[in-house]
Amino acid sequence: MILFLVSFLAGALTIVSPCILPVVPFVFSRAGQPLLRGILPMLFGMVASFAGVATLSAVGGGWAVEANGAGRAAAIALMAVFGWTLLSPRAAAALSRPLVAVGNRLSGRAGVAGSFLLGVATGLLWTPCAGPILGLVLTGAALHGASLQTTLLLVAYAAGAATSLTFALLAGGRLLAAMKRSLGVGERLRQGLGIAVLAGVGVIALGLDTGLLARLSYAGTSGVEQSLIDRFAPAVPSATAATSGAPETSGTGLVLADARRVYRSSLPVEGVLPSLDGATDWLNSKPLTTEELRGKVVLIDFWTYSCINCIRTLPYLRAWAEKYRDQGLVVVGVHAPEFAFEKRIGNVQKALRDFAITYPVAIDNDFRIWRAFGNSYWPAFYIADATGRIRHHQFGEGGYEQTERVIQDLLAEAAGRRDEDGRLVSPAGQGAQAPADLDDIRSGETYVGYRQAANFASPERDGIDHPQDYTVGALRLNRWGLSGNWTVGAEQARLNRAGGAIVYRFRARDLHLILGPAQDGKPVRFQVTIDGMAPGPDHGTDTDAEGYGTVSETRLYQLVRQAGAVRERTFELRFLDPGVDAYAFTFG
Repeated sequence: MILFLVSFLAGALTIVSPCILPVVPFVFSRAGQPLLRGILPMLFGMVASFAGVATLSAVGGGWAVEANGAGRAAAIALMAVFGWTLLSPRAAAALSRPLVAVGNRLSGRAGVAGSFLLGVATGLLWTPCAGPILGLVLTGAALHGASLQTTLLLVAYAAGAATSLTFALLAGGRLLAAMKRSLGVGERLRQGLGIAVLAGVGVIALGLDTGLLARLSYAGTSGVEQSLIDRFAPAVPSATAATSGAPETSGTGLVLADARRVYRSSLPVEGVLPSLDGATDWLNSKPLTTEELRGKVVLIDFWTYSCINCIRTLPYLRAWAEKYRDQGLVVVGVHAPEFAFEKRIGNVQKALRDFAITYPVAIDNDFRIWRAFGNSYWPAFYIADATGRIRHHQFGEGGYEQTERVIQDLLAEAAGRRDEDGRLVSPAGQGAQAPADLDDIRSGETYVGYRQAANFASPERDGIDHPQDYTVGALRLNRWGLSGNWTVGAEQARLNRAGGAIVYRFRARDLHLILGPAQDGKPVRFQVTIDGMAPGPDHGTDTDAEGYGTVSETRLYQLVRQAGAVRERTFELRFLDPGVDAYAFTFG
């Protein structure tokens, strides 16, 4: 009962808070109307619609977000019509008949119904100050589930605001009546109210009511609200809370320790988290649904295991998944294959072990999740808040600091408070997972299969999908060729006889090549040379100093990592056994 009283008193305080200013003109337009037919129906409609919308927000479903947004837009349009009818009845008469009828009803010619409708619209637009009381109610609902008590607390909060507005309206009505009698400015006052209503509509439509005014209001009322909490409903720490770091709660189960500063992120809403039902399989987890993920901050990572750009993001994904797991972050990898071999579940399972990935991975071989997100990139991050709304995306590698700040921000919003420790992870990727040397890269991704091949320098051009002998002459930068007998297919080129080679003139610190063994799985030995010599200290993680290595599985191989100054070099990869498949070069 005490908590309801505190909520009522906190609502009454909003009359002195800047955040209520945008809706004051709507309310004061009823000044001078009869209490029972004009003022109370309007305030009752405001309380009912506010409590209903706030309850939907506590439920937190994506459908609720869309419903709230649609109702707010309709209310803005309705209030704009109302303000225009107050400002210029002649201009309002030129509008369509239904809108004029609505304006007339709202402006007082139809009594109770018009006043109630005005109150409903005002409640939809009213964004109360994000003070401790309201934060306590909504945070508790988010953590423990919305209930009848949630709605009743919100009604108490809104009723407190309506009570203080009633007294202000009664006083304002007398003042306006006196001005009309003494100054004869009734029409001017009506036009002034119309201007104020339109100004309020503009403030709300531009979002200023939830930005600058909300920040101003916090300083003005939060101290008083917090003192009410401390006076009437002090938190009693339990042994469990003291040892586990869990938030303190009242006897009602609502969070009190989080109420001192209820944090809300300013990140925009980009959409609703799509379904993950399109996965053909799940690794490291049972199938996850968006409903099960509600209440968690979710990072969706579109990747494929042979993509170098994806591989270089993995140290950060692993670090974030580990650091923020207990705070409510769930990282979900969505593996969408680029090449046919990446559809084999065994290959992906091996990659997860090699990359030490333990977070859930959805296998999206049919690209159903990819299409649901409207995605076009590897890698791509989408981050959703605890209510299932997408708040940030990152296409391509990089942007790690910003992405982690977003994670921290949304976790703070879910918890209702901002953690002052904003330290960031700094993982040290090894081998192909190390960051690229972007300053020295002058070579780009190059496909070997004819479907996407470019800069092919061998003079032979008629070997598509059947065996062909190839030769390589002198190469310019970023030109490449084949030597020996190869069959060039749509995705890859296959070596038919031992002794064949691939040659590439490149400039980058790292050179990678996606390779796979023969169809029978027999390993293929190879040797790398750089400018005709063994690589020595410039060898990659998949070769030794003499340049020798073995293709034993289909994946990305790091063949060169220059230890000294990066310069233009000629790379040659000669195979000592037949049957290898070569897919694509990448650089770092």
